[in-house]
Amino acid sequence: MTQKNFTIGVLANKAGVTVETIRFYQRRGLLAVPVKPLKGVRHYTKGDAQRVRFIKEGQKLGFTLDEITELLSLEEDHHCREVKVIALKKLGLIRERIESLRMMESALSNLVERCADNRDSVTCPIIQSLLTGSE
Repeated sequence: MTQKNFTIGVLANKAGVTVETIRFYQRRGLLAVPVKPLKGVRHYTKGDAQRVRFIKEGQKLGFTLDEITELLSLEEDHHCREVKVIALKKLGLIRERIESLRMMESALSNLVERCADNRDSVTCPIIQSLLTGSE
């Protein structure tokens, strides 16, 4: 077996994923299933390992598998403008999520402070806030 030609287990190891992840990507159409020789074992290439790493890196950036599929199709034809549009859309969604998390952090922080200052052992400000909502 050459360095450019390896089994699914070696591919998974090189890409930092499990064999089941490789199979899942194949079922989703993100990674081709190599031809299995008669009485043989399927073999993968460095390109397959790069593709799996591309998928994992895309996921780390918040892209869904559907978005990664689109990015992979654009990468093959070098459509940088289209990729940029997809990335800008994702960036906007991430920024919205960050702002929402900041608001949640502020609200929860205020409730925790109110709870710490609470001298009433019967009524908890956090529970009370959750019961009443934002009335």
